[in-house]
Amino acid sequence: MHTYITEQPAITLTGVHVRTTNAEEAGPNRRLPQLWETYFQSQITTQAPTINSHLIYSLYTDYESDAAGAYTTLIGHEVAGDTSQDEGKFHTVQVPASKFMVFTTEKGPVYEVVAQAWGNIWAYFKESEEVRAYTGDYELYDARNSDPAQTQIQIFIAIK
Repeated sequence: MHTYITEQPAITLTGVHVRTTNAEEAGPNRRLPQLWETYFQSQITTQAPTINSHLIYSLYTDYESDAAGAYTTLIGHEVAGDTSQDEGKFHTVQVPASKFMVFTTEKGPVYEVVAQAWGNIWAYFKESEEVRAYTGDYELYDARNSDPAQTQIQIFIAIK
């Protein structure tokens, strides 16, 4: 897995969301697969003023504590301007400007590469000099890559 560090400006994302924990996602009551179904059924790009609608964000934010605590996941798109007309349909979150460590996955089936990448990320931060900020981390998918068996994504982890 390739990594690099970058500074990113603040962005505003809108989409569908759920509150969960890593423990819940490892068990039988997983919420994230249903959240992805809800996202694909929402047709958000036709209902909100999205920027680069081919880029899909899976944001992890509003951390209770760290990777062991509860967090909110939002799946959606970057937006600009006033999203008040969309209130009630979608949830909008401001991701603060931050320094990020970016992890680029290998190519492969989406569920395999994402799970493997997060395992590598958690192991990396157990012994790294970099410290996670827990201010907003996200997976970035390019919908123009239409082959789910050969998916490659970037995961942006906010660091101090």
